[in-house]
Amino acid sequence: QVQLVESGGGLVQAGGSLRLSCAASGRTFSSYAMGWFRQAPGKEREFVATISSGGGSLYYTDSVKGRFTISRDNPKNTVYLQMNSLKPEDTAVYYCAAGRSSRSFAVFLTQGEYDVWGPGTQVTVSS
Repeated sequence: QVQLVESGGGLVQAGGSLRLSCAASGRTFSSYAMGWFRQAPGKEREFVATISSGGGSLYYTDSVKGRFTISRDNPKNTVYLQMNSLKPEDTAVYYCAAGRSSRSFAVFLTQGEYDVWGPGTQVTVSS
């Protein structure tokens, strides 16, 4: 089973960009679909984006489409979330998650489909 650690969070002004990284330990990273979720203060954790184990399938929540891009580098055991045109409402703790997948094009949209979670990284967007 992989272990996950996020990095790249921070404070940015509205309209700015950040790139989050999620590094995975272990040799089986390429057999996991990966996802990004976020939790704002006082709110439940919500889905942001997902990428299939093979990298060929992507899916985003509507509020980030056209602004965020998920990608992965399997040889480097890393998944990324490029966030552009950030808004104050994007402020949250961002979590990456891994879900074991036997299908290279499968994506997972719900939290229950993920087996492993990182500790999270704070993203704060000032207005």
